[in-house]
Amino acid sequence: MSGSCCSNPGLHRLTMTSLDGDAIRAGVGELAASRLAGFEAFAEIDSTNSYLMHSEAPAIGAIRVALTDNQTAGRGRHGRTWQSPAGSGLCLSVAYTFGRQPRDLAALTLALGLGVAETLDGLGAEGVQLKWPNDLMADDSKLGGILTEAQAPSRGAITVVTGIGINLDLREGRLDSGLGRKVIDLERFAGEPLERNKLAARLIDGICETFVTYETSGFEAFAARWPRRDWLLGRGLTISLAQEQLTGVGAGVAEDGALLVDTGSGAFSRVTSGTIVSTAFARAAP
Repeated sequence: MSGSCCSNPGLHRLTMTSLDGDAIRAGVGELAASRLAGFEAFAEIDSTNSYLMHSEAPAIGAIRVALTDNQTAGRGRHGRTWQSPAGSGLCLSVAYTFGRQPRDLAALTLALGLGVAETLDGLGAEGVQLKWPNDLMADDSKLGGILTEAQAPSRGAITVVTGIGINLDLREGRLDSGLGRKVIDLERFAGEPLERNKLAARLIDGICETFVTYETSGFEAFAARWPRRDWLLGRGLTISLAQEQLTGVGAGVAEDGALLVDTGSGAFSRVTSGTIVSTAFARAAP
């Protein structure tokens, strides 16, 4: 990791021109600013999530932020890597400490996905969908992903670190899509470049607001907003589980965030952990 110190303790300014740590920190809204316990921007880092997971946890109700546009060893679900060569994407992680473990903690990633998609709507990149449990989808291609990790720094409290990776500009083949998956960047999807410092600041706002709401209301506050973003709804899919494969049609999510799959047996199957290995037909029109 690298960076030169700025006037605020613990704050590093990006040496690259595409991101400005000072401008991002100054641009966050009132809620996030009032809860900001630490902010670090890096010219290069192995993983923003790993950095915050090994850093001091913020106090209850506070956030710590780490971000970069040059991540060398990012992580996804099940040990997968998230590659983000210099300038191709935004990698943003936020740590938040809950006073006690919220109900339906597993569904927090879904709520955070909604917060990110709605933030992008507000910036003109409208219509991002969410592929359970953690992918951001645009034009049926992967735009980004979310990784949520938790640790218990003290009795009763729990700190959650969520990492958001968004493809910004994939020209010159700067990202290996892997596994034959189609990928897209925000510039192509939005039709024009978004101002990166503003994007980062607004994402911090959206993530912070999601954490605060989730602490008081859990997934219940977000469940009604999920269907319009649900990329799997009505799609045929095959899911790899621990000891078998499940085939059916996406039927939404349960109150606790579990994926519901219609297998044609007259009842929905609940999936709380698994890997979607294939999808079939497009979602039926409502």
